[in-house]
Amino acid sequence: MAITDWPQTERPREKLLSRGAAALSDAELLALFLRVGIRGRTAVDLARDLITHFGSLTQLCGAPANEFARLPGMGLAKYAQLQAVMELARRALSEQLSSRDVFDSPSAVRDWLRLRIGSLPHEVFCVLLLDARNRLIECVELFRGTLTQTSVYPREVVKLALARNAAAVILAHNHPSGASEPSAADEALTRTLKQALDLVDVRLLDHFVVTAWATPQSFAERGLL
Repeated sequence: MAITDWPQTERPREKLLSRGAAALSDAELLALFLRVGIRGRTAVDLARDLITHFGSLTQLCGAPANEFARLPGMGLAKYAQLQAVMELARRALSEQLSSRDVFDSPSAVRDWLRLRIGSLPHEVFCVLLLDARNRLIECVELFRGTLTQTSVYPREVVKLALARNAAAVILAHNHPSGASEPSAADEALTRTLKQALDLVDVRLLDHFVVTAWATPQSFAERGLL
């Protein structure tokens, strides 16, 4: 049965307009993005198939272009549209962080980090540079590593903070393995970076471990700073 044959209250578009986007399931939201299905499959059916194939909505949104494009009803044009939607979400959250104290909305920091680095297949180390009012100046991906290790040089973090005239920084790195617990190496690195930044009067406010599936773990909240 085509979606147009469904009761109006059950159609994704009408449901969103009457009850808000939060009332829709992941598959219904994705169906609105897809717009149309394929022969024998509605857009909602196709959306469910995609989420099942990739394992989660997060994994779907972070899928490689070639894997996404070869699935029935998809293609590089759809992949480009999906990545554009994701980038719009990142930029909207970035604007929010740039216009107010990041601690006014800690959930926005976590959401933005997950969107930016949570689904990457390789490990990256980012520095969020903040002004004296804790507003985001810029986020810089400073180091990139393998699936298991990134080499981080404290002098490069200090140089970056001084060059951008940052009053404070937040550190973040991802664990592509999906393990959200900070490792002993993560804790040792954080202590080293805090000591280096203290020498130039730049505050280290937090360090987040980010994965695609779990809430980013905060060193500050765990008493590790």
